[in-house]
Amino acid sequence: MKDVNAWVHDFLQTLDRAFGDRVRYMLHDKYFKLEIFIPESHFADLRKSLQSVDAGHIGNYDCCLSYSRVIGTWRPLPGTEPFIGEEGMISEEEELKVEVTVKGNRLNETIEAVKAVHPYEEPVINVIELFRTGL
Repeated sequence: MKDVNAWVHDFLQTLDRAFGDRVRYMLHDKYFKLEIFIPESHFADLRKSLQSVDAGHIGNYDCCLSYSRVIGTWRPLPGTEPFIGEEGMISEEEELKVEVTVKGNRLNETIEAVKAVHPYEEPVINVIELFRTGL
């Protein structure tokens, strides 16, 4: 899976070099919601990391996010090194679902900031385009 992630990263960099200004312009006025699933033990680090890239900045407020406790399930496949769980066994653990609004021109930077503090080999970061925010 890491080879796929490296390929996607390289592909996005190639697109940025070729069409960067147009892509940045298209994203500039858009907002996205990130859904991030993370162990509660790493929430404080995640919040600081999101703050460092201005995620959750809505109008005259910053550091805006919400979180809720959820139960996640997964099974680490052969060759993995899970943060929680054992290879081949289905895990069921409490974790947090963190939701934060991100301006389009900061989307990639925000995803990289999340990955930098996330303990999972394959973090779940859902990116959802918003057609309207509370603004």
